[in-house]
Amino acid sequence: MSWRVWDLSLPITRETIAGKSVLFVDENALAACFDNEGGITKDFVKQLAARQPLRVVFRDAGFANDSVKINVEQIFKLLSPSTDIKTL
Repeated sequence: MSWRVWDLSLPITRETIAGKSVLFVDENALAACFDNEGGITKDFVKQLAARQPLRVVFRDAGFANDSVKINVEQIFKLLSPSTDIKTL
């Protein structure tokens, strides 16, 4: 799946999942969590993956620990195999 430039007129909503703010662009086309306080946990990732977004982006500094960061792809492969994942 390729990443593209997003039209700024697409609808963007903000939701809270497991206490973290998540931006959804064009309903479920892109989910973005830019937490920078180490609050992205395995539970959060599972809840987000259950939403099955087409693409998801995380901030590298947002992961609670290296284990969570390493397991993100595996969690998405199990719960949302078609999701494209990026970490910034």
